[in-house]
Order: sequence, then structure tokens, then C-alpha cells
Amino acid sequence: MAGGSSGEAQALWYVGPGRAEIRAEPLAPPAPGEVRLHAVASALSRGTERLVFAGRVPESEFERMRAPFMSGTFPFPVKYGYAMVARVEDGPSDLKGRLAFALYPHQTVFNLSAENIVPLPGGLPPERAVLAANMETALNAMWDCQPGPADRIAVVGAGVLGLLVARLCARMPGTEVTVVDINPERAGIATGCGAAFAAPESAPEGCDIVIHTSASSAGLATALRLAGEEATVLELSWYGADEVKVPLGGGFHSGRLRLISSQVGKVAPSHRPRWNYRRRLSAALDLLNDPVLDGLLAPAVAFGDLPARLPDILNPPSGPLCQLIRYPA
Repeated sequence: MAGGSSGEAQALWYVGPGRAEIRAEPLAPPAPGEVRLHAVASALSRGTERLVFAGRVPESEFERMRAPFMSGTFPFPVKYGYAMVARVEDGPSDLKGRLAFALYPHQTVFNLSAENIVPLPGGLPPERAVLAANMETALNAMWDCQPGPADRIAVVGAGVLGLLVARLCARMPGTEVTVVDINPERAGIATGCGAAFAAPESAPEGCDIVIHTSASSAGLATALRLAGEEATVLELSWYGADEVKVPLGGGFHSGRLRLISSQVGKVAPSHRPRWNYRRRLSAALDLLNDPVLDGLLAPAVAFGDLPARLPDILNPPSGPLCQLIRYPA
């Protein structure tokens, strides 16, 4: 519905390698069919936004890597992000006052078409709901690699995405799921998700499915080593402009391994005839009704502190937790 008021919002912009700033954004009244939303919480993607922040999106991917409501152009300046939970301040009566998820950048107030928001299911905390985009990627990955009951599964990389995949796999009957990472401090989070934990040198080999999320050549080499004969290795990492060494010697060919990619930009082929993006995102929100996943959330950082805090937050050794952003009421 039309209505509301004009005004000004604040938005996070990446403006140069390792530099970000908060800029004022003019805010028009909502157009017909739009709703006005006030940000409650959002999350930083440690993988993709680290590459955006560093200016390491390759030119060949400038168009494919645009977020749905991104402003600006790669490499800089860009307003980027896709994990926003906001409250509808102005809109249809059935939406007004409700919390909703949107694939929107980090911004305090914004207008968006009602068809581009998904109301949160009852009982889902807004802080956990910021994981929806990550869970959507994890769900798509499950459709791509198709694990089954009693499979032996290894997930290489204990970041947020790897842990979400591990949680989904661990909830299947009889699966043996091991999260593999070089950082022993991530063992507690992995076991909380229902998986075992192992360092690369002690991880189980002969796995039915191996899912790689570490975004490192060493992690990919580990994933290939852990795969059993004729097993599937699913590559979920995105490397940006980095070159990746892939060890395709050794037992890769004799073991007839299957190395495939998965990416959330398209619904997995197994479900594409029946599912659209909105249905997949709604399913991801439903899958977040799992209190175990609160263990993936780091304490919130105030929106206004982001320019100073981003270098540390997006530093790879800073940990696997999802970084929450808190907005002023």
C-alpha cells in the first residue's frame, strides 16, 4: 500500500579495499505495493562479504555476484548484504507489525515490495532468523548432494555454512557426520550440532559424501582424500579471485570420484521444476526453528560501530560464528 513518510535512512557502504562507511540514504514514501521496514537485526556473511570488503570479486563475476537489492557497482562503492530481519512499520494490515526476512543490505529503514519479504514463522527469534540465507544455501546443497539415512558424511570447514549443513545431515536417521577443521576450538559447536569433530589428519576416510566449505586449497585436498570410492564431493566454497590448487592425481580417477559445485543462485536441478525461490526461503526459515543453532550466533555489534569493527569481524581467524548486527530502535 502507499503511504508512510519520506525521510532519511543510514546504510553501510563498502568504499575501498578494507574500508567501509555509513552513508545517509534518502527515503521516499512507500510506493503502491511496497511496505516500510525498520531493521531489527542483520548478519554479515564472513565468506562473501569478506571478499567484497577486500575488493576481491573477480570482474567476470560482477553481474552474477550482485545481491538482490545491492546498490553501486563492483568493486567499489557498493551497498551489499542479504541477511536482514526487519519489522513492517507501514503496509497491509496482515503484515503491519510483523517481523520479516529480506535479502536486503545493511540499512536502518527501507522500502521493499511486499512480495520480496517473507514473514517469520511463529516462535522464530529475529536473531536466529538472520541465518535464513545461509540455511537456504545449506538446503540447496543437501538437494545437490542428496545424502541418505545411514550415510557416512564429512563436512570440511566449520564455518556457519558448514555447521548448518552438518546439522541438517545429523538430523537424518542413522547418519555418521563428522565436521573437519584445523581449529580445535570449533569442536564444541560441531558436537552441539550433533556431529563428531576431527582434525584433518584424523578424519574418517571412505565417506559416502564429503561437503567442502573451507574456501581453501588445503581443505579441498582433505575433502578429496576423505571420499570413498565413487563418492560425491560437493564444493560449497566460493573463492572469489583466488586461484585454487585442486589435487586431481592420486586416487581421484581410480576412485571415480564425483566433484560437483553447489550455489544458491539457482534452485537445485532436483527441485527446480516444483520449487521457486520464495518457497525455498520459506522452508529455510522453518528449518531455523531449532534452538541448537543459537550456538552459531556471536554477540551483536551495533550498526554504528561497523566501519571500525569490520576489519576484525571479517578477518578469517576470527571464528566461525555468525556476526549479528543490532540496529537502533
